[in-house]
Amino acid sequence: MAIRKVGIVLKKESPEPERIGRELVEWFARRSVTTVVDVIDADMDMVVILGGDGTLLHVADQASRYGIPVVGVNMGGLGFLTEVAVDERYEVLEAILAGPVAIEERMMLKARLRRAGEATPWQYVLNDVVINKGSVDRLVRLSAWADQEYITTYKADGLIFSASTGSTAYNLSAGGPVVHPALRAILVTPICPFMLESRPVLLPATMQLCTRLAGNAGEVKVIVDGRFAWEMKKDDALEVKAAEKPLRLIGSPRKGYFEILRNKLNWGGRTDGADAGGCCGDGPG
Repeated sequence: MAIRKVGIVLKKESPEPERIGRELVEWFARRSVTTVVDVIDADMDMVVILGGDGTLLHVADQASRYGIPVVGVNMGGLGFLTEVAVDERYEVLEAILAGPVAIEERMMLKARLRRAGEATPWQYVLNDVVINKGSVDRLVRLSAWADQEYITTYKADGLIFSASTGSTAYNLSAGGPVVHPALRAILVTPICPFMLESRPVLLPATMQLCTRLAGNAGEVKVIVDGRFAWEMKKDDALEVKAAEKPLRLIGSPRKGYFEILRNKLNWGGRTDGADAGGCCGDGPG
């Protein structure tokens, strides 16, 4: 990667990212790299996120459309997407400037609401599209289809359509599986379903999904990557499918995917040396 121009996106209203952002501007300038703060342009070679996963989610749409690689420095909470620790930021950035680096392609979703024959513009999503009953006390009934084939009608507090990357977000809290981000798939997960046999479904990314409210439900909201998108009414159709372009994500060279899961989710507690050696051989047989 030839790095000539970098965007630096800061976590909002947080003094520490602002301070580190100013330091990074000077650090890049000493290496003859132009920086722009809180703006993403098509001519950028990389975007550096100073914040948490929420900050990264806010820029994933633009970054994916322009094909700009993103590296996240975790200054927030869990940090599944912003993998780089604050104290390793310069080491990782030096390695990126020296190149080459591994870039993951994370599949994104896109969603739109269709009402009375008119459709909203597509909204692009890295984690999930959530239908939530809002302040309504009763459960909502949501009929779902995959490529025009009827799946079922869920009676639940809501429904989650998740990309593989988002499997460790709301999907996980709702009892859905962890899905490796390299797998191109869409998860459909009911939120607190009335019937225990209403289980999450893992579908290929080639399918287009659609859901409608089955009956009057009052206030039902559609949330995309944590942001309010639409209020869903009877006869509306929510369409979800894989987006054309992925998010290009530069992770920490020090951490693997399962190490991040173990650390963030505390899988297995102490390993007692179980990770000291490998298990599988180099070849088949």
